[in-house]
Amino acid sequence: MTTTPDTPDTPDTALASSQALGPDDFDALDSALDAMREHDEEIPQWEFCEGFMAALICTRRPIDPTEYWPVLLGDHFVPAQHMEFVWNWKRRWREIEEGLDAPVESLEDERSWQPEVLDTRGAIASLPEEERADMAAEEIPSFAQVWALGFMYAVENWPEDWAAPRDKEAAQMLDDALDNIVALTEDDTAKPTLSMYDENGPPSVSQQRLDDFGAAIWAVYDLRQLWKSLGPKVETIRKEATPGRNDPCPCGSGKKYKKCHGE
Repeated sequence: MTTTPDTPDTPDTALASSQALGPDDFDALDSALDAMREHDEEIPQWEFCEGFMAALICTRRPIDPTEYWPVLLGDHFVPAQHMEFVWNWKRRWREIEEGLDAPVESLEDERSWQPEVLDTRGAIASLPEEERADMAAEEIPSFAQVWALGFMYAVENWPEDWAAPRDKEAAQMLDDALDNIVALTEDDTAKPTLSMYDENGPPSVSQQRLDDFGAAIWAVYDLRQLWKSLGPKVETIRKEATPGRNDPCPCGSGKKYKKCHGE
């Protein structure tokens, strides 16, 4: 369905690509983005990138890295100057693909894909009171909200590739799946009942939010399978009408078509 980032495979990178990313790898991704942000404050957080990547993997048309890097990381991003970042990006890409293509029936299945998302509110709620007070005026995103915004950012940047298919059932499947993801772009205003940051921490996520998160994961599975089943969009080739025999020849000779190019 989709292309992987523009770095060649070697035996070492191929082996590493088959291994799941660990905390150190995600820390390296965060550090790379932090370094980029020193020169461009618009560089997003990894959670946003994670959602963006998931959408690319589900997009109907394969999006080339040269096309999506500028959209995500700006025109000045040069993959060759950020090889560790691109390498880890490629590993995560394959990890998501494998999870989405696995025949799972439950998100408890160890083969299932789980987005890398943060409970920032839970992390802040676990801080000492004086440190929480310093952040009181800041707008803190809800659980998985940044991930969903990243996903929809990709959808919005390639609208033709996310246009509804002609088949009504498929079009409804697309709308329902995107609605489930859009729900996560909204703030979690329900009563917090649990913490995704620390199981013993102060509640920061509502049960409704957790249910919506599960629905969004299944929505991504549906989108992946929808576009794989339909295949790339086939463009209609329009053939110019052939002039009538007694019409003027389109070559501009002044003769009738039957006496000129129609012979």
